Amino acid sequence: MKNSIILILLFFITQSQFAQQVGILKYKGGGDWYANPTAVPNLIEFTNLQIKSAIDREPQTVSLDDNAIFNYPIIFMTGHGNVFFSEEDITTLRNYLISGGFIHISDNYGLDKFIRRELKKIFPSIELQEIPVNHPIYHQTFSFPKGLPKIHEHDKKAPLGLGIFYNERLVVFYDYESDLSDGWEDAAVHNDPKEIREKALKMGANIIEYAFKH
Repeated sequence: MKNSIILILLFFITQSQFAQQVGILKYKGGGDWYANPTAVPNLIEFTNLQIKSAIDREPQTVSLDDNAIFNYPIIFMTGHGNVFFSEEDITTLRNYLISGGFIHISDNYGLDKFIRRELKKIFPSIELQEIPVNHPIYHQTFSFPKGLPKIHEHDKKAPLGLGIFYNERLVVFYDYESDLSDGWEDAAVHNDPKEIREKALKMGANIIEYAFKH
């Protein structure tokens, strides 16, 4: 309990110092946590331009092996394969989230069955649920009245914005069957139409804005 209180205090102290940085989670399990290398830098550039934020242009790689994660109000996570959180990882990530942190997970097709299993370890009694379209995360600088936009097609399923709420605060945002982070990549990577990339970037900017405010 004492350690948890220290970590929570550490978060609020460091948040004021590093409030303009975002992290990319390097996780265990063998999955490609490093996928979409141009995605988050492009999103930061777009967000700084469109909502006048002042986020450091280069996101920082963070792991759950130390407390550096508490320096970041938001961390991003993506990949196509296996994810594994150790008991120590689970404790660190739970403390980070309940003390004010936020994680955005982007299913890059193949991540789903692994991340659902690991999220259940973090919050065993809380279900991953669909986020209603009137939730503020869809109505920041940009409005998405129909919810999460579809960026890439895989299984002909509708995109779902899923989340975990802790004490009524959204702490995990999981985009499923959308591929938001693919839409943030350099235009030449996927050759997406401009309007598709814009939708992805606008939704991503909303996620950052929401995380910084809440």
